[in-house]
Amino acid sequence: MDDLRISDMMEMQRTLWTLHKDAWPPIAPAYGKDFILYMMEEVGECIAILKKKGGDAVVNDPAVRAHFLEEASDVLMYFTDMLLHYHVTPEELSRAYVEKHIRNMGRDFSEEYRQRYED
Repeated sequence: MDDLRISDMMEMQRTLWTLHKDAWPPIAPAYGKDFILYMMEEVGECIAILKKKGGDAVVNDPAVRAHFLEEASDVLMYFTDMLLHYHVTPEELSRAYVEKHIRNMGRDFSEEYRQRYED
């Protein structure tokens, strides 16, 4: 697959959960925060690679890039799990993402930063 859709990612995570459902907690809101924490741990692993190897290595060294992509995939997997636990649909996330992008396109980030931190 060259370009995963949100729905594909969600179905893959549901399939993985089904394989391990006897050992893993149910897909329910009560467990959603745990997946946010797992996701943040994986973000930390991405950061560690960048700190140790640098951004140029992620771009130019195939071994470092493969390791970085593995950790970035873990981030997306836990993000997807979090969405599943809160019963977010691909359509809901898509709409929210597009709406946020449209708002961001009209924002003056430099001015917002100045007002927040310099005033």
